[in-house]
Amino acid sequence: MIRERLHDHAVLLHRQGKDDPLPAGGEPFPDDARPRTPIGRDARRVGADVAAILDAHFASPAAAPRALVGAFDEVYVPVHDNEHVAAAALRAGRKRVRRTGRWLVRHGVDRREVAVGLALLGTEATTSDKDIELIRTIGLLSAEFGALAAESLRHRGDAGIEALLWLAERTRGWGRVHAIEALCEVAVLPEVRAWLLRHACAGDDLDAVTAGAVATAAHLHAAIIAGEVDDELVDHTGALLRALADGSGQGTTLADYPPARYVLAAHARHLARQKPTWARYATAAVIADRIAHLEPEDLGCTKKERERLVERYEKILRQRRWRATVPRRKSKSKSKAKVRSAARRRTTRRR
Repeated sequence: MIRERLHDHAVLLHRQGKDDPLPAGGEPFPDDARPRTPIGRDARRVGADVAAILDAHFASPAAAPRALVGAFDEVYVPVHDNEHVAAAALRAGRKRVRRTGRWLVRHGVDRREVAVGLALLGTEATTSDKDIELIRTIGLLSAEFGALAAESLRHRGDAGIEALLWLAERTRGWGRVHAIEALCEVAVLPEVRAWLLRHACAGDDLDAVTAGAVATAAHLHAAIIAGEVDDELVDHTGALLRALADGSGQGTTLADYPPARYVLAAHARHLARQKPTWARYATAAVIADRIAHLEPEDLGCTKKERERLVERYEKILRQRRWRATVPRRKSKSKSKAKVRSAARRRTTRRR
């Protein structure tokens, strides 16, 4: 029986999805399920058995990459950067490491083989178009290879950063988190900063994991206090603030973000000039409700200053044209119910 290559699986799903993020990060995969955690292993030794297999392989000058097929079936292969695997790659010749990595990623039918290949390519920093295309394609299977792909692309110059942005736009879940975190490391680049300020949030619970890093790395404070900002920046600032306000312990919260009160004030000021929409109303309602329950010191301000922030949002929410955006039909969506509840609390508090 001929097994499907994982690279071909990624290409096929990408074409079928017409450039949209792959559902579930590419799962289910065409290979057999395998354990995701090295149960009972010393964390310091994870990857050491993979490195031993690679050392033995590279010690034989005549051994071709296909000789590694099935070699990792009985070992746990890490799906993040690993010092043991990296050391094994450094002990071998660079050209051979690159050739082996390419073959495993392109032809591998098992996640372990592909992960090893991707890890080998990750030890190189060449800007080869061939390597970058290979890495970003397999990175579409982000549920498994997102972390390795993102870290590898980050070190490959302008072409690698462009591919990382491409990948971030086409992934969701934890795969997107890895891509966003990698982009935050290079946010000094203007094109990366502009993208993070407008597109980092995907609209799911995992936004809370990266919101703090994005706000800090992309200098959100400096961007939003500007006199003139575009709607896209204002809307995304709202998404970041909402994620920070509702972090649920997953990442940075408003209390952990020093410029929070200044960013909130600037966002409310710009929001008041925007066209009312349900999405903007919902964001404002959730933010106002969250900051109303924060201690003033959590926002680095006095009680009066916190109340003034809440009032800025409530003033918007009480306006008839904004309230008219609230869906009239009852929805079974828990998220919409939460927003309506928050809005009721904020708009009725001062009646």
